[in-house]
Amino acid sequence: MENVLQKRYGLVTAIAMVVGIVIGSGVFFKAEKILTATGGNLPQGILAWAIGGLIMIICAYVFATMATRYEKVNGVVDYAEVTLGSKYGYYIGWFLATIYYPTLVSVLAWVSARYTCVLFGWDIVGGEALAISGFYLVACFCMNALSPKLAGKFQVSATAIKIIPLILMAIVGTIAGLSNGLLVTNFTSGVISEVTGNPLFTAVVATSFAYEGWIIATSINAELRDSKKNLPRALVLGTLFVALIYILYYTGLAGAVANSVLMESGEKGARIAFATLFSQAGGTILFVFVVISCLGTLNGLMMGCVRGFYALAARNLGPRPDIYKEIDRKSNMPTNAAILGFLLSGIWLLYFFGAILAPDPWFGPFSFDSSELPIVTIYAMYIPMFIAIMIKEKSLSTFKRIIMPLLALCACVFMVIAAFYAHGMAVLFYLIIFVVIMLIGVPFSKHRRTDIN
Repeated sequence: MENVLQKRYGLVTAIAMVVGIVIGSGVFFKAEKILTATGGNLPQGILAWAIGGLIMIICAYVFATMATRYEKVNGVVDYAEVTLGSKYGYYIGWFLATIYYPTLVSVLAWVSARYTCVLFGWDIVGGEALAISGFYLVACFCMNALSPKLAGKFQVSATAIKIIPLILMAIVGTIAGLSNGLLVTNFTSGVISEVTGNPLFTAVVATSFAYEGWIIATSINAELRDSKKNLPRALVLGTLFVALIYILYYTGLAGAVANSVLMESGEKGARIAFATLFSQAGGTILFVFVVISCLGTLNGLMMGCVRGFYALAARNLGPRPDIYKEIDRKSNMPTNAAILGFLLSGIWLLYFFGAILAPDPWFGPFSFDSSELPIVTIYAMYIPMFIAIMIKEKSLSTFKRIIMPLLALCACVFMVIAAFYAHGMAVLFYLIIFVVIMLIGVPFSKHRRTDIN
């Protein structure tokens, strides 16, 4: 079998991946949590969105700088290797393949099912949601493993569709809110319910899920035409657009319904807002777009997940690299690696239901939020990389070598501190599981290392 991935994606697909992976679920899924975390304080909620967006843009800029200099197989793994060596690159890759990708894919399968259940009036934690989650997971995997070109086309189409409800809510909601005074009322009402801990930190950590995913676009850099130019463009332009549209959408939402209604309605809040502005029928149609946008995010995450173990195997690292680096000639996909990534996604979906959705958590104190803590972990793993850039990349300008990596480092430290405020002791129990999984990967780090061109 041929073990080289083809150059099949262009700039449009790369931007669509950045925008498409990030936009979709989190802006709907976490909007209510952010409003609840801040006690209905709308300005503080917008500040949280702005801080989260700024963290994303700063980190994306630093990786965009790296992308202009290095191109191998799997973006972030490559960057870890060139900054801190092959061992660190391996552990980044192991974390991505075993925890990061599959946890986010599993959460997105449920989030997509969640809004499908809202659309039909079903229980979002019942049998319907579980069955639909499983179906979405299988269908998305099959599309990516059997027809990656179709998955790429779906990503572009879903990105276009998912922007529609966001832009309409941003524009129509803001205009309606200004005309009837609701937007001003929501902005000036202050805290309308009791809050605990540090509401801003909790809200910023929640935005991490909504903003996360842009780094996964680096997983196709070996399949991207002229990636040294197109990947940086996609990262910077995509993240700027996402941050802007999120803030505008959140503002428009406040012009559609009162903060108290959104907080009380939970998962139905977004649908109520769309129905209020566009009638029941129009709101339903737009909510179908919301479901499609969630599926687009799931697809983008799956595009990274099915390549996770290939990134290790292509380096003769990880379990059975001879098996997981094989590329299927017909689909030009690492099919064996894709199957393993799919299996782990199913395991993490089972965990998510038991830890978060079950009436009584199955895992006791080890029941942590797998939609947020793995994301904070990847930010923590960026920290030594940014330090290495400041030390080693002497050919870069002061702005690119010192100022931006230093800002990115501060942003990552902020996210780690905020996670402890937001999740408390759950962070420690998560770290135990994290350490165990990383230790499992130690024996697989000792395969013979070969260079990749």
